[in-house]
Amino acid sequence: TKVIHEKRQDYLRDEEKILETNFEQKLLIIDKIKKLSENTKPNHNAWQQAIKKVQEQRDKFFEIGRVPRTKNRETWSAFKDVTRSFNRSKNAFYKDQKTEQYQNLEKKQELVKIANEHKNSDDFDTVTPLMKRIQTEWKKIGHVPRKQSDKIWKEFKDACNHYFNRLFTDKDKANEGELENFQKKETLLSTIENLELSGDKEADMKLLTGYMDTWHEIGRVPRNKMQIDKKFNRVLDSVFKKLKVSKADAELLKYNNRLHALASQNNKDKLKNEHFFISKKIDETKDSIRQLENNLGFFQNADESNPLFRD
Repeated sequence: TKVIHEKRQDYLRDEEKILETNFEQKLLIIDKIKKLSENTKPNHNAWQQAIKKVQEQRDKFFEIGRVPRTKNRETWSAFKDVTRSFNRSKNAFYKDQKTEQYQNLEKKQELVKIANEHKNSDDFDTVTPLMKRIQTEWKKIGHVPRKQSDKIWKEFKDACNHYFNRLFTDKDKANEGELENFQKKETLLSTIENLELSGDKEADMKLLTGYMDTWHEIGRVPRNKMQIDKKFNRVLDSVFKKLKVSKADAELLKYNNRLHALASQNNKDKLKNEHFFISKKIDETKDSIRQLENNLGFFQNADESNPLFRD
């Protein structure tokens, strides 16, 4: 009985150590769950990882054996508190996520509305930047509720694709038209280059200004063919020279013709820019005149043989 009693005492001492070790391990698990609850980043992936880790810690907690009886209630209470706190934080995050997702849904629905309102517009210069901007805004908006995600994306994508398909079709047609314009201008340029003057300056000028009007009525050419306009001006200069039209008059004729072309295109922005440019040049010229007149004042009593005065 003494041997049995000693063995029992040894067993109880070893058991007490085991229970204490179990207690310490469970405290470590409780601390890990607490840290996960407090330090999880506010995004879906982070919380999914945290949920997985907490479940692993829960499983370990229950796999660990008993703790000292005096500490059992304390351990279980602490474990329940940290898991409850973790679940509250998780639920609060997803509740906020749900609210945010519905707010995102409203923002995306507004963009869908804009896309649908403009998908059949022919004002490509105005609408194209708008459509590109709402596509950029769409990417910046976060997630929407999953059950709405595919549907709203399809509606937005279809509206944008519809618009841009029309835009590219229109550009293709415009490119074809611009090539035709280039061919017409080539023909007209050849006609002017081979023009035989009648000798009647007034009649020849009338014919030439008619050609200039026709040139601008033909319209735009492809961007890589725009050199033909410079060639046209060089040919005009050559004809004006034959007609003995002064350089200033020739420039004025070409400029008048250019203004008529801008007016016929009904391009208000270009006309406004031209007005601004001319107004600026007038102001600069007036300033130069005032400066020259001021400078002349210094030479009122100068000797006319003075080379600086003559200059």
